[in-house]
Amino acid sequence: MSTKYLKRIVDGELTELLPQLPAISLEGPKGVGKTETARRRAETIHELDDPAQRAIIEADPSRVLSGGPPVLIDEWQRVPATWDVVRRAVDGGCKASTFLLTGSASPAEAPTHSGTGRIVTIRMRPLALAERNLACQTISLGELLRAKQPELHGQCQAGLKEYVDEIVQSGLPGLRDYSGRALRAQLDGYLHRIIERDFEEQGLTVRRPEALRRWLIAYAAATATSASFEAIRDAATSGEGDKPAKTTTQPWHDALTRLWILDPVPAWLPTQNELNRLAQAPKHHLADPALAARLLGLDADALLAGSERGPRVARGGSLLGRLFESLVTLSLRVYAQANEAHVRHLRLHGGQREIDLIIERADRRVLAIEVKLSRTVHDQDVKHLLWLKDQIGDDLLDAIVINTGPEAYRRPDGIGVIPAGLLCA
Repeated sequence: MSTKYLKRIVDGELTELLPQLPAISLEGPKGVGKTETARRRAETIHELDDPAQRAIIEADPSRVLSGGPPVLIDEWQRVPATWDVVRRAVDGGCKASTFLLTGSASPAEAPTHSGTGRIVTIRMRPLALAERNLACQTISLGELLRAKQPELHGQCQAGLKEYVDEIVQSGLPGLRDYSGRALRAQLDGYLHRIIERDFEEQGLTVRRPEALRRWLIAYAAATATSASFEAIRDAATSGEGDKPAKTTTQPWHDALTRLWILDPVPAWLPTQNELNRLAQAPKHHLADPALAARLLGLDADALLAGSERGPRVARGGSLLGRLFESLVTLSLRVYAQANEAHVRHLRLHGGQREIDLIIERADRRVLAIEVKLSRTVHDQDVKHLLWLKDQIGDDLLDAIVINTGPEAYRRPDGIGVIPAGLLCA
């Protein structure tokens, strides 16, 4: 396994924020690289996933205040009292760059104080496409959010096969050097640890691990859809009368959310327009589309062959198309966060109008994006983008189709077309 550090987009956020903030918490699922990213900036490290160190800190949580800054408290959720220790230190006037915390889960019982205004939380996700060296990036999401329809240019050598390879390869840095059976074994081990160990650390006893796994498989099958949780629960049924109770699946959902494994995209709910029939259900995504592909038993060859495995959940388009959308969504969330923007989706009740992704600035102006598993873009592919332009006018900064094509350009109607590999933060 490679030990070379992969520079992350979140490094730029930390470089900007840490000199001015006393405490930052870097949070996300296990394996995304939080510890290594934080370790490179820390002078003192308290590793709370080490049983010996954890026992000492549990006996006296104030010991995390010792050592030269920045002080890294790794896996702080193992001893939740450390959060309040840091909060009180911030209230006491500690200097900027004093604390870095990393967490792979939100504790089942929240700290005694949220830390709002004291500890700034930054989300870290698996590697975005721009962090995987798939292509030379020529188009910045930041520029799309700042400018009015900037010129689009650039050619992308990556095609369908390369994007499929990235879906199954995983954006977890520690898995990037694995392939074939070794990669599958690593992904299986990751999922096994979630079910067999991480749930227990969340205070949940999973009496039927296979039932939880079937629910996860059903959730993976619902990737990039807004299928109801009832539909997902029904799809997890292996036989008549075997459907898990809602009182069982709700704690599963809550625990997976706290573990950052579920990463749904919330609905866009604008406040000042005529869109009064918007659905509010989130779009389902796992933290990494590779986890969805592995749960469904699909490798790159199977995806390219058009295999549609897994339970039937209400969904639109091909499974490969929805996994590609999940890969693009992961990347755009990384880029949007770097630009202080938020990612949403749009769907009218009944599904008459849908737009895959809405990226919203702080002033509520938006960038609308459709994701297409296609080298070419047709008029049918942009009709909802043009409809939204008619609805919200100047509040629409730009409208883009992200695809698997070879070149970025603008259509005569003003819609931009950008290959996924050309985008960066």
